[in-house]
Amino acid sequence: MAKYIIIGIVVVIVLIILWIVGTYNKLVVLRNRVKDQWAQIDVQLKRRFDLIPNLVETVKGYAKHESETLENVIKARNTFLSATTPEAEMQADGELTKAISKLFALTESYPDLKANINFIELQTELQKTEEKIASARQFYNDTVLSYNNKIEMIPSNIVASMFKFKHQAFFEAKETERENVQVKF
Repeated sequence: MAKYIIIGIVVVIVLIILWIVGTYNKLVVLRNRVKDQWAQIDVQLKRRFDLIPNLVETVKGYAKHESETLENVIKARNTFLSATTPEAEMQADGELTKAISKLFALTESYPDLKANINFIELQTELQKTEEKIASARQFYNDTVLSYNNKIEMIPSNIVASMFKFKHQAFFEAKETERENVQVKF
């Protein structure tokens, strides 16, 4: 009889160990997906970042007296470049998005610029990139949601706390990014 109790205890211990290993591995996979999805956003942000100087130079030729808007775009671009954490990049991205929106609104006052082939191509590429960024942000947030749920839900939260898995931040729009862009001449 004692032999069966010992075998039962060993089986239970083995099952618990297998569950812990399986849960730990699932948490690692989810954490790595979060990092991967951030990297995908980063790729698109860098693509946008590289398009901006060409767009600004094209606009400069038509809107020489609109230097403040152009300077804000360059400043926002440089802020993004100096960001060192995903949170700082998220904030810098918001500033850059707002500055680009003002730049596009500014171009409405310059019909020749709106008809310029280089500008149209750059604007189209930037708009496609913005769509890719929005899609990547959504997928990132979905991945973060799955990861955060896993580390909060019972019983996987036990393993998450044992191995110090931390919550990840969602990519959220700041209040200022939700406002309509106003351009004043």
